[in-house]
Amino acid sequence: MEFEYILSSVIVGVLSSAISIFVVKKLDKAKFQIFIEQAKAKAKVIEHEAEVALKDAQLKAKSECDREFKNARRDYEVMLSKIEKKERDLNEHLESELKIIKQEKEQIIENNKKITILKEGLEKQKKTYEDMTVEAIKILENASGLTQIEAKELMLKKVKEDSRAEISSIFRKKYKLAEINSKNEINNMLSQAVSRYAGEFAAERLINNIPLNDEETKGKIIGKEGRNIKALEMLLGVDIIIDDTPNTITISSFNLYRRAVATKTIKELIEDGRIQPARIEEIYKKVKLEFDKNIQKEGEDVILELGIKSMHPELVKLVGRLRYRASYGQNALAHTLEVAHLSGLLAAQMEGDAILARRAGLLHDIGKALTHEMPGSHVHLGAEICKRYGECDTVINAIYAHHGHEEPINVESASVCAADALSAARPGARREVLESFLKRVEEIEHICTSKVGVTNAYAINAGREVRVIVNAHLVNDDESVLLATEIAKDIEEKVQYPGEIKVNVIREERAESYARK
Repeated sequence: MEFEYILSSVIVGVLSSAISIFVVKKLDKAKFQIFIEQAKAKAKVIEHEAEVALKDAQLKAKSECDREFKNARRDYEVMLSKIEKKERDLNEHLESELKIIKQEKEQIIENNKKITILKEGLEKQKKTYEDMTVEAIKILENASGLTQIEAKELMLKKVKEDSRAEISSIFRKKYKLAEINSKNEINNMLSQAVSRYAGEFAAERLINNIPLNDEETKGKIIGKEGRNIKALEMLLGVDIIIDDTPNTITISSFNLYRRAVATKTIKELIEDGRIQPARIEEIYKKVKLEFDKNIQKEGEDVILELGIKSMHPELVKLVGRLRYRASYGQNALAHTLEVAHLSGLLAAQMEGDAILARRAGLLHDIGKALTHEMPGSHVHLGAEICKRYGECDTVINAIYAHHGHEEPINVESASVCAADALSAARPGARREVLESFLKRVEEIEHICTSKVGVTNAYAINAGREVRVIVNAHLVNDDESVLLATEIAKDIEEKVQYPGEIKVNVIREERAESYARK
C-alpha cells in the first residue's frame, strides 16, 4: 500500500509537473504573442508619427518656398517697373534730343543758305569795290604824279612817324604816372629775376654736406620716432635732409650763419656718439656760445686792423656776422675789408679823412648781416642800424650812395662808392663763369645795338648796367624813355641774369665851332 501510495504520489507529481509545464508554456506563448502585438502597435504608431512629421515638413517647406517665391517675384516686379520707368524716361529724353537736333539741323541748313546768299552778294560787292579802287588809284596817280607803291610807302612812313611820336608822348605820360605806383611792378620784376636764378643758387650755395662713417649714424640722427631730427631742426632752425645718398646728410638753409652752427653741432654730436634731445640742446648751446664769441672777436680784430676808433658793440658783432654772408660767391666780410682799405687809400689821395673813409667802407654793407632776420634791403637796414647807434652823416650817406639812392656828400662817401665798384668788379672777386658772363654781356649789347637810332652800347659794372648812346637827330626825349623800356623788356625776355640790369639811354647834342684869327 505504501508502494502504491508512493507510486501514486510520483504519478501525481509527474502529472502536476507536466500540467505546470504545459500551463507555463501556454502562458509564455500568450505573453510572447502580447509582446508581438504591442511591438506591432508601437511600430504602427511610430510609422504614423513619421508620416505626420513628413507631411508637416513637406507643408512647411512648401509654404517657405511659396513665400520666398512671392518675395522674389515682388522684388522682380519692382525692379522691372523701375527699369521700365527708366526706359520710358530715356526714350522720352532721346525723343526730345532728336527733336532738338532735327530743329538745329534745319536751322543750320537755313543758315547755310543765307550764308551762301550773303557770300554771293559779298563777292559782287568785292568785285565792285576792286573795280572802283582801281579806278580811284588811277585818278590819284594821275593827279599826284606818284605810282601806287610810291604813294603807299609815303603814307606808311608818315603814319609810322606820326604814330611813334604820339606813342612816345603817351608812353612818357603813362610812365610818369606809373612811377607813383611802381612798387608792385618792381617787386614783380625782382621776383621774376629771383625765379630765374633760384634753382641754381639754391642747389649750389644753400646747403652743406656732412660726411658720415656709416649708415647707422643716419638712424641715430633720426632717432626713435624721429625725435632727434625734430629736436635738431627745431633748435638749429635748418632743414636736415636724409636721403639715399650713402654716408652723407645735407644741411639746407638760406642763412649761412645758422647753417654753420648746425654743421658744427651735428659734427660734434656724431663725434660724441650720444645723440638724444637733451644732449642735442647741450651741444647746441655750447657751439652757439662759441660762435658768438668768435663773431665778436672777428669784429674786434677787423676794427683793430683798420685802426678805427671805438664802435658800438652791436655794430662790432654785426661786422663779425658778415663772415657768414656772401654775395655772388664773394664773402661779405672780405668784400667789406677790401672796400674799407681801398676807400681809405682813395680818401687819403684826395686829402680826405682816411679813418672816416675806412669806417664808412666797413659799415657800407652792414645791413647784409640783418637781411636774413629782418625785411627790407640791406641799404635801408644798414642805414637804420647805423642811425640807431649814433654813426655820423658821412657813414649814413655812404651806405645810401653806394647803390645810387643818394649822391655822395663828400670825398669820403665818394671814395666808398668807388671802392665798392672796384671790389665788386674785380676779376675773380665774384663767382661767375667767364664764358657765360661774356655771352650775357654780348647778348645785352647786341639787343641794344639792334634798336633803331642806337649808335653804341656799353655793358659796365660787371654787366649790371648798360649805357646806350643814341643819335640825337633820330631819337627825341620822349622816344628815349620808350627805347629804354623796350630794351629792358627785351633783356628780361631773352637774357638770363641774377639781380637786375640798369638800362641808361643817353641822348646828347654836341655843337662845335672854332674861333680863328
